[in-house]
Amino acid sequence: MATNGSKRRSANFRPSAWDYNFVQSLRGEYGSNILKSRLMQEVEHVERVTKLKEEVKDLIRSEMPWVEKLEQIDAVQRLGLGYHFELEIKSALQAVINGTDNSAWSFDDDLHATALRFRLLRQNGFNMEQGVFERFMTEDASSFKESLREDVEGLLSLYEASFYGFKGEAIMDEAKTFSSTCLENLKESHTWAKKVNHALDMPVHWRPNRLEARWFMDMYEEVQCDRWNPVLLDLAKLDFNVVQSIYRDEVSKLARWWVNLGLNKMEFCRDRLMEHYLWNALMVYEPQFGAFREMSTKITCMITLMDDVYDVFGSWEELQILTKFIERWDISEIDKLPPTIRTCFLAMYNTTNEIGYWTMKAQGFDISPYLHKLWINQGKTWLEEAKWYHEGHKPTLQEYLNASVTSIGGHVVLVFSYFTTSDKLSRETLEYLCSIPSVMYSSSLILRLTNDLSTSSAELARGDNFKSLHCYMNETGASEEATRHHLKNLVRKAWKQMNEDVIGANPCPGPFLGACLNLARASQLFYQYGDGHGIPDRETKDNLKSILIRPVPIKQQRAAKRSSD
Repeated sequence: MATNGSKRRSANFRPSAWDYNFVQSLRGEYGSNILKSRLMQEVEHVERVTKLKEEVKDLIRSEMPWVEKLEQIDAVQRLGLGYHFELEIKSALQAVINGTDNSAWSFDDDLHATALRFRLLRQNGFNMEQGVFERFMTEDASSFKESLREDVEGLLSLYEASFYGFKGEAIMDEAKTFSSTCLENLKESHTWAKKVNHALDMPVHWRPNRLEARWFMDMYEEVQCDRWNPVLLDLAKLDFNVVQSIYRDEVSKLARWWVNLGLNKMEFCRDRLMEHYLWNALMVYEPQFGAFREMSTKITCMITLMDDVYDVFGSWEELQILTKFIERWDISEIDKLPPTIRTCFLAMYNTTNEIGYWTMKAQGFDISPYLHKLWINQGKTWLEEAKWYHEGHKPTLQEYLNASVTSIGGHVVLVFSYFTTSDKLSRETLEYLCSIPSVMYSSSLILRLTNDLSTSSAELARGDNFKSLHCYMNETGASEEATRHHLKNLVRKAWKQMNEDVIGANPCPGPFLGACLNLARASQLFYQYGDGHGIPDRETKDNLKSILIRPVPIKQQRAAKRSSD
């Protein structure tokens, strides 16, 4: 058995990019107790937000041309305000459906309007047939008409809509191919360049809400077209800063917890508290769900910690003993584990039990057996992957995915997203979630594959840990380029499956389905330009600054005028 400090592998993980003294000092400008109105400034702020929200509700309900109605709804959602107006948006979209002909609709030659309608309906849970695009295609429906190549607005809307396609929807596949090819040729256009490049970089369907909102505010203010609405922009800025204020308070407390545990001193593993908080804030961003962000951030820290124990630190013999402790969920005879692994297991054990106690107290439901079941599954898959390494086994891609889609931990945080955001827990629903339904599997598969695609050629050559790229290349003899293409296709298929799952009947609607989509979105973000989790001083730190550190500038002149109206 390896002893602590001798004959241990090292992954040479980079230290945290954050100073925890600074993080602990973060305080919200408005505070999480804003509604208690401790200061007159807070009273005025709450009154102003309330007034603006009523104005936006009136805007969504008001009579206007269908295209304008859709564009206003799109702006509300892209500015990050959709969660305030879910009922109003659903009602408005239902009115759009009721007031138009579903088969042809009233915009016969308006590609932008047709594609925007398609996207917003599917985005908000309404099914919409791909056949609405047939009139923009050639007679044999093999391609879109050449005359559309210069319609930049229509192409952008078609491109964004194409990412809401289902499996087997050939028209939506062709929509993506046609629109992306045309946009590539038009992206230098001075009028549309920013929007086109932003879309080609990543479609809006794959972008996390908070970060898209921050980008869209600047774009919305810059363009100021005929349908630009200053009320929306004012509310979006205020809302973003209030939510940021809540995030600051949350992450400050989490940093204190992390430092008090002493796990930030563990040199063999990734110290990624801030990145874990970002993951979870992107997954469930609505301010009222702080319980999810707190508890899921803690559990995500435990997942990464234990993953590094299995992948890097522990000997084969130690890992077998550790897995038995996880299965027994008992700390008697804990001295059988070496000190460092013992500390890690106790941190996981105590954190999980504290969360179980919180749920029992808050909801009167014992979540502990389900949490334990999730950890058992994690331990088994971590051990299986460790066995591959120690025995030199090269799994097939499917064999690898059977274990690694679980081992990466997406299933655990998605279950957390349900019981921390739902007020109606039941044994039947939790059993359903622990069976890993399709929507959870697709989301976790995207997490797994995007993580693996961030692997560099140097990491492939080093071959310390198995990745899907290694497995497919070993299995088929394919080149790295061909392998990456294959895995990206698997990501796209997983998105199509999830698109269907979130529209279909589901026993766990609401924030849980949003969390499934948002886990995949956070994955696309973290791994878009490399390993933004393992090497978090890249774009990841800028993203954290956007949602935690930098408030949106608000023009006081207009704010003062509006509050006096």
